[in-house]
Amino acid sequence: MIAWLSRHPRVTFHFTPTSASWLNAVEGFFAALTKRRLRRGAFVGVVDRQAAINRYLADHNTDPKPFRWKADPDKIIAAANRGHQTLDSIH
Repeated sequence: MIAWLSRHPRVTFHFTPTSASWLNAVEGFFAALTKRRLRRGAFVGVVDRQAAINRYLADHNTDPKPFRWKADPDKIIAAANRGHQTLDSIH
């Protein structure tokens, strides 16, 4: 991995805590999309699948719910700092 990174200096890894609440919200949204619109669907092609996704988004946006942030920002920043320290120690 380190050898690959040295050959690709423009690539930068960013630490994202797996317990980040925004990530959980995104994963939940895509899980609902998959379960409600894509799984067991019969699609003729990519355009047909894209149309199904667009219909889901239109339906979902008719009654939108705001995402309410419940995570403690200090804990998120501390986790990100630990991730940066780990990545710096590898190099």
